[in-house]
Amino acid sequence: MTARRRSPTRRAAPLTAVAVSAVLVLATACGAGGDSRAASPTTGASRAPVAGGTLRFSVSGDPLCLDGHAISSGLNQFLGRIITDTVTTLDRRGRPAPYLAESWDISPDGTTYTFHLRKGVTFSDGTPWNAEAFQVNLEHMRDPATKSPLAAAYIAPYESSRIIDEYTLEVHLAYPYTPFLYVLAQAWLGMESPKQIREAPETMCDKPIGTGPFVVESYARNQRITYVRRDDYNWAPSWLKHKGPAYLDRIEVTIVPEALIRYQSLVSGQYDITDLVPPQNAAAVEANPNLVFKNLTRPGHPNAVWFNTSRPPFDDVRVRRAFVAATDVAAIAQSVGFGYYPVKDNYLASNSKYYDPTTEGVLRYDPALANRLLDEAGWTGRDSAGYRTKNGRRLTVELPTNESATPSPQLVQLQGQVKKVGFELKIVQLPPAQLTERRYSGDYDLTSGYWHTNTTDVLYIRYHSSEIPSAERIGQNASYLRDAELDAILEKARATPDGPEAAALYSRAQHRLLELVPALPLWEANAQWAYHTYVKDIAVDTSHPQPVFTAAWLDK
Repeated sequence: MTARRRSPTRRAAPLTAVAVSAVLVLATACGAGGDSRAASPTTGASRAPVAGGTLRFSVSGDPLCLDGHAISSGLNQFLGRIITDTVTTLDRRGRPAPYLAESWDISPDGTTYTFHLRKGVTFSDGTPWNAEAFQVNLEHMRDPATKSPLAAAYIAPYESSRIIDEYTLEVHLAYPYTPFLYVLAQAWLGMESPKQIREAPETMCDKPIGTGPFVVESYARNQRITYVRRDDYNWAPSWLKHKGPAYLDRIEVTIVPEALIRYQSLVSGQYDITDLVPPQNAAAVEANPNLVFKNLTRPGHPNAVWFNTSRPPFDDVRVRRAFVAATDVAAIAQSVGFGYYPVKDNYLASNSKYYDPTTEGVLRYDPALANRLLDEAGWTGRDSAGYRTKNGRRLTVELPTNESATPSPQLVQLQGQVKKVGFELKIVQLPPAQLTERRYSGDYDLTSGYWHTNTTDVLYIRYHSSEIPSAERIGQNASYLRDAELDAILEKARATPDGPEAAALYSRAQHRLLELVPALPLWEANAQWAYHTYVKDIAVDTSHPQPVFTAAWLDK
């Protein structure tokens, strides 16, 4: 067998501040490996911070809703931090720490959490932060009317809560769920005004009201979002090392979908910061003395192509293994990532807590093996176009994707590679609404993406059979995988406190996935962003490898 090649990396060291990957993460949710000190503010300012000014930020897309409870958009990792705070945070070592909660007690059986909340905090509409506000937020996340694709999943074990006094809330879970304190630190679970939730929920997508350092001034979909400083803010997390209001007067976010334009407008100074730096321009950004480039690994599940294991041909593990063996991921990564896409051959980001390096090297690029496996699976015939056949049927698989002027280069290369062993891969471009419908109805053979979360419970959210999408819930088990052995491991892992037992369980889960092959791993889901050197003290979030602007200022 030929080992899968790894593409060279000219990237910054991966962020490991949170090694907890997950969503509903179970039990062992905690920070990941790596140097969590990367979460500290960018230093090197030549003078004391200066208040004032407008930060101009170009972003690649529009979340279409600013209510973090109602979206799963990755943009909320940094947009949510601008206007909301969370009940917990992760410290620089990736451990749960106080934020809007000063402390908490956990019952011996792990099902009751008693939160003691911070006093003196208010939402920007003047509503006080207290136990009632926390309770209203938990209920809002799980309310079917919210249609939460993410926040509700993260708190799925939540059953009920009881107000003990104004600043004490007792929360009851259906079962022990160690990731609970970790997921409460994620931006999608930011606290929102209970008054707005109750009295004006229809306004929450356009102008959600939080306790954060900025307030939404205006939002024009697919154009821009404008935020203004909140002058009475004084409760930033301890790792930020900045108490009091933000220094910036305003943050102007402009939606610029075209990657090249984002790059050029950053270099020209039209914008101060941009997200999703195009990989083809990353080297130029790194070499520019006026710019700072961040290339940080997201904990969770790496980029992958998931197989729909519930229907032919990928209900046969030999066919899944053959598809993986037929793909030279390193070659694709180098072609589309220009050396900035670290290749993966397993199912957990390398900076996630409990990542097991012994899973590396098992899945390999080996066309000879792919051909043998397809022969064993009965796909022994070949038609005039060179595609394999079985019982007169061609080995055709479909991958629905977003409608665009041209198909994704990585998918086109994947199409060419698997053709060599006899797969006909059809790339089906669809409008967003149709793509979503097919995704949640399971009407596809393959689907692609990644899943970032700050706990290892990501393996539960992506592969436990209870997470298969249904009419009752928007699950994230895109491979429609059902495996009793894996389910049992993940269930026990999520109920196990952090430590050696949890590590052993997550190791077993990772190795079991290598046997089941529910997806083709591609590369780490890195967050890439860049900004001008005159922007000082941008911090990196401890739950998401994204910028935080509370302490940022302009040295112009």
